[in-house]
Amino acid sequence: MNRRPPRMPSQRGMMLIEVLVSILIFSIGVLALVGLQARMTAAQSDAKYRADASYLANEVVGTMWGDISHVANYNGTACTSNTRCSDWQSKVSNTLPNGSGSIVVDATTQMVTVTVTWQHGSDDQHSYTTRTRLSAAS
Repeated sequence: MNRRPPRMPSQRGMMLIEVLVSILIFSIGVLALVGLQARMTAAQSDAKYRADASYLANEVVGTMWGDISHVANYNGTACTSNTRCSDWQSKVSNTLPNGSGSIVVDATTQMVTVTVTWQHGSDDQHSYTTRTRLSAAS
C-alpha cells in the first residue's frame, strides 16, 4: 500500500497580496517625500523674505547716512515729500508680498527705527525692525 502524505491547501494569491502591500508602503513613502518638499519650499520662501527685508532696511539706513542733512524728511510711513524715501517704500512693496516699510526718526537723539512688514498668503504678518543712531561727523 502506497500512502501519500496529505496535501497542503494551495496558497493562491499570496504573491498578489505581497505586491499590493509593497505598493502601499512605497506610496506612503512618496507622499512623505512630497510633503517634505512642500515644507522645504515654504521654509526657503520664508528665509528669502527675511533676507530681503533685512537688505531693504539696511539699504534705507545707508541712504539716510548719505543724506544725513535731510534725515527728518524720512520720518513716517508716507514720506512722499522725499523722493528717495518714497522710492524705497515702492521697492519694499514690489519686493515683498504685501510689503510695507515705515521709518521713525527721533530728531533729538538721532535714533532711526526702520520696520519692514510683509505677509505671504494666509500666514501671519511678519516684520523686521532695525534701530541705529545717525549723527553727522564732527
